[in-house]
Amino acid sequence: MSGLQAIFINKSNFKKMATKSSIHIKPCNTKSSEAHNRRTAEYMRNIGESKIYIVPELSADNEQWINPDFGNPNLQTHYDNIKRMVKEKTGRAMQEKERERKGKNGKIIKVAGCSPIREGVLLIKPDTILADVKKFGEECQRRWGITPLQIFLHKDEGHWLNGQPDAEDKESFQVGEKWFKPNYHAHIVFDWMNHDTGKSQKLNDDDMMQMQTLASDILSMQRGQTKAETGKEHLERNDFIIEKQKAELQRIDAVKRHKEQQINLAEQELRQVKSEIRTDKLKSAATDAATAIASGVGSLFGNGKLKELEQANEKLHQEVIKRNKGIDELKTKMQQMQEQHGKQIQNLQGVHNQELEAKDKEISRLNTLLEKAHKWFPMFKEILRMEKLCTVIGFTKDMIESLLTKREAIQCSGKIYSEEHRRKFEIKSDVFKVEKNLTDNSKLVLTINRQPISEWFKEQWEKLRQGLRQSAEEPRKSRGFKM
Repeated sequence: MSGLQAIFINKSNFKKMATKSSIHIKPCNTKSSEAHNRRTAEYMRNIGESKIYIVPELSADNEQWINPDFGNPNLQTHYDNIKRMVKEKTGRAMQEKERERKGKNGKIIKVAGCSPIREGVLLIKPDTILADVKKFGEECQRRWGITPLQIFLHKDEGHWLNGQPDAEDKESFQVGEKWFKPNYHAHIVFDWMNHDTGKSQKLNDDDMMQMQTLASDILSMQRGQTKAETGKEHLERNDFIIEKQKAELQRIDAVKRHKEQQINLAEQELRQVKSEIRTDKLKSAATDAATAIASGVGSLFGNGKLKELEQANEKLHQEVIKRNKGIDELKTKMQQMQEQHGKQIQNLQGVHNQELEAKDKEISRLNTLLEKAHKWFPMFKEILRMEKLCTVIGFTKDMIESLLTKREAIQCSGKIYSEEHRRKFEIKSDVFKVEKNLTDNSKLVLTINRQPISEWFKEQWEKLRQGLRQSAEEPRKSRGFKM
Protein backbone atom coordinates (compact mmCIF):
# COMPACT_ATOMS: atom_id res chain seq x y z
CA MET A 1 0.00 0.00 0.00
CA SER A 2 1.74 3.14 -1.23
CA GLY A 3 2.27 5.91 1.29
CA LEU A 4 1.04 3.81 4.19
CA GLN A 5 4.17 4.47 6.24
CA ALA A 6 3.63 8.20 5.98
CA ILE A 7 0.01 8.14 7.14
CA PHE A 8 -0.80 7.57 10.80
CA ILE A 9 -4.25 6.19 11.63
CA ASN A 10 -5.12 6.74 15.28
CA LYS A 11 -8.24 4.89 16.45
CA SER A 12 -7.56 5.38 20.17
CA ASN A 13 -10.50 7.77 20.41
CA PHE A 14 -12.85 5.18 18.92
CA LYS A 15 -15.48 3.51 21.10
CA LYS A 16 -18.37 1.27 20.13
CA MET A 17 -21.58 3.24 19.71
CA ALA A 18 -25.20 2.07 19.70
CA THR A 19 -25.54 2.33 15.93
CA LYS A 20 -29.15 2.23 14.76
CA SER A 21 -30.09 -0.24 12.05
CA SER A 22 -31.13 1.13 8.69
CA ILE A 23 -31.62 -0.35 5.23
CA HIS A 24 -32.37 1.53 2.01
CA ILE A 25 -33.25 -0.42 -1.15
CA LYS A 26 -33.30 1.02 -4.66
CA PRO A 27 -33.00 -0.28 -8.26
CA CYS A 28 -29.44 -1.39 -8.92
CA ASN A 29 -27.42 0.45 -11.58
CA THR A 30 -25.59 -2.55 -13.03
CA LYS A 31 -23.13 -0.32 -14.91
CA SER A 32 -21.78 1.57 -11.87
CA SER A 33 -22.63 -0.59 -8.85
CA GLU A 34 -19.86 -3.16 -9.23
CA ALA A 35 -17.19 -0.52 -9.92
CA HIS A 36 -17.97 1.23 -6.63
CA ASN A 37 -18.49 -1.93 -4.59
CA ARG A 38 -15.35 -3.71 -5.84
CA ARG A 39 -13.19 -0.53 -5.65
CA THR A 40 -11.87 -1.05 -9.18
CA ALA A 41 -8.66 0.72 -10.18
CA GLU A 42 -10.50 2.79 -12.79
CA TYR A 43 -13.12 3.84 -10.23
CA MET A 44 -10.47 4.94 -7.71
CA ARG A 45 -8.73 6.99 -10.41
CA ASN A 46 -11.96 8.69 -11.44
CA ILE A 47 -12.92 9.89 -7.94
CA GLY A 48 -9.73 11.99 -7.78
CA GLU A 49 -6.67 12.20 -5.62
CA SER A 50 -8.63 13.56 -2.66
CA LYS A 51 -10.63 10.32 -2.62
CA ILE A 52 -13.46 12.56 -1.34
CA TYR A 53 -15.03 9.99 0.99
CA ILE A 54 -12.75 6.92 0.75
CA VAL A 55 -9.58 6.24 2.75
CA PRO A 56 -7.62 3.66 0.68
CA GLU A 57 -5.55 2.68 3.73
CA LEU A 58 -8.75 1.32 5.32
CA SER A 59 -9.88 -0.66 2.27
CA ALA A 60 -8.08 -3.77 3.53
CA ASP A 61 -10.88 -4.11 6.15
CA ASN A 62 -13.52 -4.44 3.40
CA GLU A 63 -15.05 -7.88 2.71
CA GLN A 64 -17.05 -9.31 -0.17
CA TRP A 65 -19.11 -12.41 -1.07
CA ILE A 66 -20.40 -13.59 -4.45
CA ASN A 67 -23.23 -16.13 -4.55
CA PRO A 68 -21.70 -19.40 -5.87
CA ASP A 69 -25.05 -20.20 -7.53
CA PHE A 70 -24.87 -16.86 -9.35
CA GLY A 71 -23.05 -18.32 -12.36
CA ASN A 72 -21.56 -15.41 -14.28
CA PRO A 73 -20.60 -12.76 -11.66
CA ASN A 74 -21.33 -9.89 -14.09
CA LEU A 75 -24.54 -8.12 -13.07
CA GLN A 76 -25.39 -6.94 -16.60
CA THR A 77 -25.15 -10.54 -17.87
CA HIS A 78 -27.46 -11.70 -15.07
CA TYR A 79 -29.86 -8.85 -15.92
CA ASP A 80 -30.01 -10.01 -19.56
CA ASN A 81 -30.61 -13.61 -18.40
CA ILE A 82 -33.55 -12.41 -16.28
CA LYS A 83 -35.05 -10.67 -19.34
CA ARG A 84 -34.92 -13.93 -21.29
CA MET A 85 -36.41 -15.84 -18.34
CA VAL A 86 -39.34 -13.41 -18.08
CA LYS A 87 -40.01 -13.77 -21.82
CA GLU A 88 -40.01 -17.57 -21.55
CA LYS A 89 -42.22 -17.71 -18.43
CA THR A 90 -44.77 -15.02 -19.27
CA GLY A 91 -44.64 -14.82 -23.06
CA ARG A 92 -44.14 -11.04 -22.76
CA ALA A 93 -41.06 -8.84 -22.76
CA MET A 94 -40.04 -7.42 -19.38
CA GLN A 95 -41.31 -3.86 -18.91
CA GLU A 96 -38.13 -1.95 -18.03
CA LYS A 97 -39.34 1.64 -18.46
CA GLU A 98 -42.04 3.61 -16.64
CA ARG A 99 -45.34 3.62 -18.56
CA GLU A 100 -48.80 5.12 -18.27
CA ARG A 101 -52.20 3.42 -18.23
CA LYS A 102 -55.77 4.58 -17.76
CA GLY A 103 -57.43 3.56 -14.48
CA LYS A 104 -61.06 2.59 -13.93
CA ASN A 105 -61.90 6.19 -13.04
CA GLY A 106 -60.37 7.45 -16.28
CA LYS A 107 -57.30 8.96 -14.60
CA ILE A 108 -53.83 8.33 -15.97
CA ILE A 109 -51.78 6.10 -13.66
CA LYS A 110 -48.00 5.87 -13.88
CA VAL A 111 -46.72 2.31 -13.61
CA ALA A 112 -43.06 1.90 -12.62
CA GLY A 113 -40.83 -0.30 -14.75
CA CYS A 114 -39.58 -3.65 -13.49
CA SER A 115 -36.44 -3.58 -11.30
CA PRO A 116 -35.23 -7.21 -11.37
CA ILE A 117 -31.95 -6.42 -9.60
CA ARG A 118 -32.03 -4.15 -6.53
CA GLU A 119 -29.34 -2.95 -4.18
CA GLY A 120 -29.75 -2.44 -0.45
CA VAL A 121 -27.45 -0.25 1.68
CA LEU A 122 -27.37 -1.59 5.25
CA LEU A 123 -25.78 0.24 8.19
CA ILE A 124 -23.46 -1.99 10.22
CA LYS A 125 -21.25 -1.80 13.31
CA PRO A 126 -17.43 -1.58 13.19
CA ASP A 127 -17.18 -5.20 14.37
CA THR A 128 -19.84 -6.59 11.98
CA ILE A 129 -18.47 -9.49 9.92
CA LEU A 130 -19.45 -10.91 6.54
CA ALA A 131 -21.14 -13.95 8.10
CA ASP A 132 -23.62 -11.68 9.94
CA VAL A 133 -24.72 -9.93 6.75
CA LYS A 134 -24.88 -13.28 4.86
CA LYS A 135 -27.24 -14.57 7.57
CA PHE A 136 -29.43 -11.50 7.06
CA GLY A 137 -29.47 -12.07 3.28
CA GLU A 138 -30.36 -15.76 3.70
CA GLU A 139 -33.26 -14.88 6.00
CA CYS A 140 -34.52 -12.29 3.46
CA GLN A 141 -34.47 -15.02 0.81
CA ARG A 142 -36.39 -17.42 3.06
CA ARG A 143 -39.06 -14.87 4.03
CA TRP A 144 -39.57 -12.86 0.85
CA GLY A 145 -37.97 -14.90 -1.96
CA ILE A 146 -35.35 -12.24 -2.82
CA THR A 147 -31.99 -13.85 -3.56
CA PRO A 148 -28.72 -12.17 -2.46
CA LEU A 149 -26.26 -12.15 -5.39
CA GLN A 150 -23.44 -10.04 -3.97
CA ILE A 151 -22.50 -8.68 -0.52
CA PHE A 152 -19.86 -6.00 0.09
CA LEU A 153 -18.79 -4.66 3.50
CA HIS A 154 -17.35 -1.13 3.27
CA LYS A 155 -15.33 0.13 6.24
CA ASP A 156 -13.27 2.72 4.34
CA GLU A 157 -16.00 5.34 3.68
CA GLY A 158 -17.00 8.43 5.65
CA HIS A 159 -16.28 12.15 5.65
CA TRP A 160 -13.51 14.47 6.84
CA LEU A 161 -14.02 16.75 9.83
CA ASN A 162 -12.88 20.33 10.12
CA GLY A 163 -10.58 20.20 13.08
CA GLN A 164 -11.06 17.87 16.04
CA PRO A 165 -14.40 16.14 16.75
CA ASP A 166 -16.76 17.18 19.53
CA ALA A 167 -16.33 15.60 22.94
CA GLU A 168 -19.47 13.43 22.49
CA ASP A 169 -18.17 12.09 19.15
CA LYS A 170 -16.68 8.67 19.95
CA GLU A 171 -16.63 7.32 16.39
CA SER A 172 -14.17 9.62 14.61
CA PHE A 173 -10.46 8.83 14.51
CA GLN A 174 -7.28 10.48 13.24
CA VAL A 175 -5.81 9.75 9.80
CA GLY A 176 -2.49 11.56 9.53
CA GLU A 177 -3.17 15.11 10.70
CA LYS A 178 -6.90 15.07 9.80
CA TRP A 179 -9.92 13.61 11.58
CA PHE A 180 -12.20 11.13 9.80
CA LYS A 181 -15.76 10.10 10.72
CA PRO A 182 -16.46 6.59 9.32
CA ASN A 183 -19.72 5.40 7.74
CA TYR A 184 -19.74 1.62 8.19
CA HIS A 185 -22.22 -0.04 5.83
CA ALA A 186 -22.84 -3.03 3.58
CA HIS A 187 -24.15 -3.29 0.02
CA ILE A 188 -26.46 -6.26 -0.69
CA VAL A 189 -27.39 -6.86 -4.33
CA PHE A 190 -30.66 -8.85 -4.61
CA ASP A 191 -32.30 -10.78 -7.45
CA TRP A 192 -35.88 -9.53 -6.93
CA MET A 193 -37.54 -12.06 -9.29
CA ASN A 194 -39.59 -15.22 -8.84
CA HIS A 195 -37.93 -17.51 -11.38
CA ASP A 196 -40.84 -19.99 -11.28
CA THR A 197 -43.43 -17.43 -12.41
CA GLY A 198 -41.23 -14.86 -14.16
CA LYS A 199 -42.74 -12.09 -12.01
CA SER A 200 -41.22 -9.61 -9.58
CA GLN A 201 -41.53 -10.18 -5.83
CA LYS A 202 -43.99 -7.77 -4.20
CA LEU A 203 -42.91 -6.25 -0.87
CA ASN A 204 -45.06 -3.64 0.87
CA ASP A 205 -44.24 -1.06 3.55
CA ASP A 206 -44.93 -3.58 6.32
CA ASP A 207 -42.43 -6.01 4.75
CA MET A 208 -39.76 -3.28 4.65
CA MET A 209 -40.41 -2.47 8.32
CA GLN A 210 -40.01 -6.16 9.17
CA MET A 211 -36.76 -6.21 7.15
CA GLN A 212 -35.37 -3.33 9.24
CA THR A 213 -36.37 -5.15 12.43
CA LEU A 214 -34.70 -8.32 11.10
CA ALA A 215 -31.48 -6.37 10.47
CA SER A 216 -31.46 -4.98 14.02
CA ASP A 217 -32.01 -8.48 15.49
CA ILE A 218 -29.37 -10.32 13.43
CA LEU A 219 -26.74 -7.54 13.62
CA SER A 220 -27.44 -6.79 17.33
CA MET A 221 -28.20 -3.12 16.61
CA GLN A 222 -30.72 -0.62 17.91
CA ARG A 223 -33.63 -0.36 15.52
CA GLY A 224 -33.74 2.90 13.60
CA GLN A 225 -36.86 4.85 12.67
CA THR A 226 -38.54 4.25 9.33
CA LYS A 227 -39.03 6.92 6.66
CA ALA A 228 -42.73 6.89 7.55
CA GLU A 229 -41.86 7.71 11.18
CA THR A 230 -39.26 10.41 10.48
CA GLY A 231 -40.66 11.87 7.27
CA LYS A 232 -37.07 12.13 5.97
CA GLU A 233 -35.91 10.88 2.58
CA HIS A 234 -32.77 8.76 2.31
CA LEU A 235 -29.79 10.67 0.93
CA GLU A 236 -27.54 9.26 -1.76
CA ARG A 237 -23.80 8.99 -1.03
CA ASN A 238 -22.63 12.30 -2.52
CA ASP A 239 -25.62 14.22 -1.15
CA PHE A 240 -24.89 12.72 2.28
CA ILE A 241 -21.31 13.98 2.13
CA ILE A 242 -22.43 17.49 1.15
CA GLU A 243 -25.03 17.54 3.96
CA LYS A 244 -22.33 16.54 6.47
CA GLN A 245 -20.10 19.35 5.18
CA LYS A 246 -22.99 21.83 5.45
CA ALA A 247 -23.66 20.74 9.04
CA GLU A 248 -19.99 21.26 9.90
CA LEU A 249 -20.14 24.72 8.31
CA GLN A 250 -23.24 25.57 10.34
CA ARG A 251 -21.38 24.54 13.51
CA ILE A 252 -18.50 26.88 12.60
CA ASP A 253 -20.97 29.72 11.95
CA ALA A 254 -22.56 29.12 15.38
CA VAL A 255 -19.15 29.33 17.08
CA LYS A 256 -18.40 32.51 15.10
CA ARG A 257 -21.69 34.12 16.20
CA HIS A 258 -20.96 33.20 19.84
CA LYS A 259 -17.51 34.84 19.65
CA GLU A 260 -19.03 37.96 18.07
CA GLN A 261 -21.57 38.18 20.90
CA GLN A 262 -18.74 37.98 23.43
CA ILE A 263 -16.91 40.80 21.66
CA ASN A 264 -20.06 42.95 21.56
CA LEU A 265 -20.64 42.46 25.30
CA ALA A 266 -17.03 43.38 26.02
CA GLU A 267 -17.29 46.54 23.90
CA GLN A 268 -20.55 47.55 25.65
CA GLU A 269 -18.97 47.13 29.08
CA LEU A 270 -15.98 49.23 28.01
CA ARG A 271 -18.20 52.03 26.71
CA GLN A 272 -20.22 51.97 29.96
CA VAL A 273 -17.08 52.33 32.09
CA LYS A 274 -15.74 55.20 29.95
CA SER A 275 -19.12 56.93 30.14
CA GLU A 276 -19.13 56.72 33.91
CA ILE A 277 -15.68 58.26 33.99
CA ARG A 278 -16.90 61.28 32.03
CA THR A 279 -19.96 61.93 34.25
CA ASP A 280 -20.00 64.61 36.91
CA LYS A 281 -21.67 62.21 39.31
CA LEU A 282 -18.31 60.77 40.31
CA LYS A 283 -16.45 62.60 43.02
CA SER A 284 -13.26 64.30 42.03
CA ALA A 285 -11.42 62.21 44.59
CA ALA A 286 -12.45 59.05 42.79
CA THR A 287 -11.79 60.33 39.29
CA ASP A 288 -8.17 59.18 39.18
CA ALA A 289 -9.13 55.77 40.54
CA ALA A 290 -11.98 55.38 38.03
CA THR A 291 -9.65 56.42 35.24
CA ALA A 292 -7.20 53.78 36.31
CA ILE A 293 -9.97 51.17 36.37
CA ALA A 294 -11.12 52.23 32.90
CA SER A 295 -7.58 52.03 31.63
CA GLY A 296 -7.32 48.50 33.07
CA VAL A 297 -10.58 47.45 31.48
CA GLY A 298 -9.50 49.02 28.19
CA SER A 299 -6.26 47.11 28.44
CA LEU A 300 -8.16 43.89 29.23
CA PHE A 301 -10.73 44.08 26.48
CA GLY A 302 -9.24 46.49 23.96
CA ASN A 303 -5.61 45.70 23.89
CA GLY A 304 -5.67 42.18 25.35
CA LYS A 305 -8.72 39.92 25.33
CA LEU A 306 -10.61 42.01 22.78
CA LYS A 307 -7.78 41.87 20.31
CA GLU A 308 -7.52 38.09 20.87
CA LEU A 309 -11.23 37.68 20.19
CA GLU A 310 -10.98 39.77 17.03
CA GLN A 311 -8.12 37.57 15.81
CA ALA A 312 -10.15 34.42 16.56
CA ASN A 313 -13.09 35.92 14.68
CA GLU A 314 -10.91 36.64 11.66
CA LYS A 315 -9.48 33.11 11.79
CA LEU A 316 -12.98 31.67 11.84
CA HIS A 317 -13.95 33.89 8.91
CA GLN A 318 -10.98 32.58 6.92
CA GLU A 319 -11.95 28.99 7.80
CA VAL A 320 -15.47 29.62 6.52
CA ILE A 321 -14.08 31.01 3.25
CA LYS A 322 -11.77 27.99 2.96
CA ARG A 323 -14.64 25.59 3.64
CA ASN A 324 -16.89 27.31 1.07
CA LYS A 325 -14.07 27.02 -1.43
CA GLY A 326 -13.69 23.30 -0.59
CA ILE A 327 -17.43 22.73 -1.12
CA ASP A 328 -17.30 24.53 -4.48
CA GLU A 329 -14.32 22.39 -5.53
CA LEU A 330 -16.19 19.29 -4.44
CA LYS A 331 -19.23 20.28 -6.50
CA THR A 332 -16.97 20.95 -9.51
CA LYS A 333 -15.35 17.51 -9.17
CA MET A 334 -18.77 15.87 -8.84
CA GLN A 335 -19.94 17.66 -11.99
CA GLN A 336 -16.83 16.51 -13.83
CA MET A 337 -17.45 12.94 -12.67
CA GLN A 338 -21.05 13.14 -13.87
CA GLU A 339 -19.97 14.49 -17.24
CA GLN A 340 -17.33 11.75 -17.57
CA HIS A 341 -19.89 9.15 -16.57
CA GLY A 342 -22.29 10.56 -19.16
CA LYS A 343 -19.62 10.25 -21.86
CA GLN A 344 -18.91 6.65 -20.83
CA ILE A 345 -22.62 5.81 -20.99
CA GLN A 346 -22.84 7.49 -24.41
CA ASN A 347 -19.89 5.42 -25.66
CA LEU A 348 -21.41 2.23 -24.27
CA GLN A 349 -24.73 3.15 -25.88
CA GLY A 350 -22.93 3.57 -29.21
CA VAL A 351 -21.35 0.14 -28.89
CA HIS A 352 -24.71 -1.31 -27.86
CA ASN A 353 -26.42 0.24 -30.87
CA GLN A 354 -23.76 -1.24 -33.16
CA GLU A 355 -24.31 -4.65 -31.61
CA LEU A 356 -28.08 -4.28 -32.04
CA GLU A 357 -27.60 -3.28 -35.68
CA ALA A 358 -25.40 -6.33 -36.27
CA LYS A 359 -27.99 -8.57 -34.58
CA ASP A 360 -30.77 -7.04 -36.71
CA LYS A 361 -28.77 -7.82 -39.84
CA GLU A 362 -28.21 -11.39 -38.66
CA ILE A 363 -31.93 -11.81 -37.88
CA SER A 364 -32.81 -10.44 -41.32
CA ARG A 365 -30.39 -12.91 -42.92
CA LEU A 366 -31.85 -15.80 -40.93
CA ASN A 367 -35.40 -14.77 -41.86
CA THR A 368 -34.40 -14.77 -45.52
CA LEU A 369 -32.92 -18.26 -45.13
CA LEU A 370 -36.09 -19.38 -43.36
CA GLU A 371 -38.26 -18.10 -46.20
CA LYS A 372 -36.08 -19.98 -48.70
CA ALA A 373 -36.29 -23.13 -46.57
CA HIS A 374 -40.09 -22.91 -46.57
CA LYS A 375 -40.02 -22.46 -50.36
CA TRP A 376 -37.45 -25.16 -51.18
CA PHE A 377 -38.70 -27.69 -48.60
CA PRO A 378 -42.53 -27.64 -48.51
CA MET A 379 -42.62 -30.10 -45.58
CA PHE A 380 -40.27 -27.95 -43.46
CA LYS A 381 -43.15 -25.96 -41.96
CA GLU A 382 -45.05 -29.16 -41.17
CA ILE A 383 -42.01 -30.65 -39.42
CA LEU A 384 -41.73 -27.54 -37.25
CA ARG A 385 -45.44 -27.85 -36.40
CA MET A 386 -44.96 -31.49 -35.46
CA GLU A 387 -41.96 -30.59 -33.29
CA LYS A 388 -44.03 -28.01 -31.38
CA LEU A 389 -46.91 -30.50 -30.93
CA CYS A 390 -44.55 -33.20 -29.62
CA THR A 391 -42.96 -30.71 -27.20
CA VAL A 392 -46.39 -29.66 -25.83
CA ILE A 393 -47.43 -33.32 -25.43
CA GLY A 394 -44.34 -33.91 -23.29
CA PHE A 395 -41.92 -35.85 -25.49
CA THR A 396 -38.18 -35.55 -24.84
CA LYS A 397 -35.67 -34.29 -27.43
CA ASP A 398 -34.49 -37.86 -28.13
CA MET A 399 -38.08 -39.02 -28.67
CA ILE A 400 -38.79 -36.09 -31.02
CA GLU A 401 -35.59 -36.81 -32.97
CA SER A 402 -36.67 -40.47 -33.43
CA LEU A 403 -40.11 -39.39 -34.66
CA LEU A 404 -39.05 -36.56 -37.02
CA THR A 405 -35.44 -37.18 -38.06
CA LYS A 406 -35.25 -40.97 -38.08
CA ARG A 407 -38.98 -41.35 -38.91
CA GLU A 408 -39.16 -44.22 -36.42
CA ALA A 409 -42.11 -45.27 -34.32
CA ILE A 410 -41.70 -45.03 -30.53
CA GLN A 411 -43.45 -47.00 -27.78
CA CYS A 412 -43.90 -45.41 -24.38
CA SER A 413 -45.96 -45.32 -21.18
CA GLY A 414 -46.86 -42.55 -18.78
CA LYS A 415 -48.96 -39.42 -19.34
CA ILE A 416 -49.28 -37.07 -22.32
CA TYR A 417 -50.74 -33.54 -22.29
CA SER A 418 -53.63 -32.26 -24.44
CA GLU A 419 -53.48 -28.51 -24.99
CA GLU A 420 -57.09 -28.52 -26.24
CA HIS A 421 -58.49 -30.26 -23.13
CA ARG A 422 -55.87 -28.78 -20.72
CA ARG A 423 -55.18 -32.07 -18.96
CA LYS A 424 -53.00 -35.16 -19.11
CA PHE A 425 -54.13 -38.62 -20.26
CA GLU A 426 -52.51 -41.90 -19.28
CA ILE A 427 -50.83 -44.15 -21.89
CA LYS A 428 -49.59 -47.77 -21.54
CA SER A 429 -47.14 -49.15 -24.11
CA ASP A 430 -48.80 -47.11 -26.88
CA VAL A 431 -47.08 -46.63 -30.24
CA PHE A 432 -46.54 -43.15 -31.68
CA LYS A 433 -45.49 -42.27 -35.22
CA VAL A 434 -45.41 -39.23 -37.53
CA GLU A 435 -47.15 -40.08 -40.81
CA LYS A 436 -48.48 -38.30 -43.89
CA ASN A 437 -52.08 -37.20 -43.74
CA LEU A 438 -54.19 -39.64 -45.75
CA THR A 439 -56.39 -36.85 -47.09
CA ASP A 440 -53.63 -34.30 -47.75
CA ASN A 441 -50.08 -35.39 -48.67
CA SER A 442 -48.71 -31.93 -47.87
CA LYS A 443 -49.67 -32.38 -44.22
CA LEU A 444 -48.24 -34.53 -41.41
CA VAL A 445 -50.12 -36.12 -38.57
CA LEU A 446 -49.00 -37.63 -35.25
CA THR A 447 -50.69 -40.99 -34.67
CA ILE A 448 -51.13 -43.17 -31.61
CA ASN A 449 -51.70 -46.81 -32.44
CA ARG A 450 -52.32 -45.72 -36.08
CA GLN A 451 -55.04 -43.30 -34.90
CA PRO A 452 -54.61 -39.47 -35.26
CA ILE A 453 -53.71 -38.03 -31.88
CA SER A 454 -56.53 -35.43 -32.01
CA GLU A 455 -59.15 -38.17 -32.39
CA TRP A 456 -57.56 -40.21 -29.62
CA PHE A 457 -57.67 -37.20 -27.27
CA LYS A 458 -61.39 -36.69 -28.06
CA GLU A 459 -62.15 -40.34 -27.26
CA GLN A 460 -60.30 -40.18 -23.97
CA TRP A 461 -62.12 -36.97 -23.08
CA GLU A 462 -65.51 -38.58 -23.81
CA LYS A 463 -64.59 -41.62 -21.71
CA LEU A 464 -63.64 -39.32 -18.84
CA ARG A 465 -66.93 -37.39 -19.10
CA GLN A 466 -69.00 -40.57 -19.19
CA GLY A 467 -67.15 -41.94 -16.17
CA LEU A 468 -67.83 -38.74 -14.21
CA ARG A 469 -71.52 -38.79 -15.25
CA GLN A 470 -71.96 -42.41 -14.11
CA SER A 471 -70.29 -41.78 -10.77
CA ALA A 472 -72.66 -38.83 -10.19
CA GLU A 473 -75.79 -40.90 -11.07
CA GLU A 474 -74.99 -43.96 -8.90
CA PRO A 475 -75.70 -42.26 -5.53
CA ARG A 476 -79.13 -41.13 -6.83
CA LYS A 477 -80.07 -44.72 -7.88
CA SER A 478 -79.21 -46.14 -4.45
CA ARG A 479 -81.59 -43.87 -2.53
CA GLY A 480 -84.63 -46.27 -3.04
CA PHE A 481 -88.34 -45.34 -3.10
CA LYS A 482 -90.17 -42.79 -1.08
CA MET A 483 -93.54 -43.84 0.51
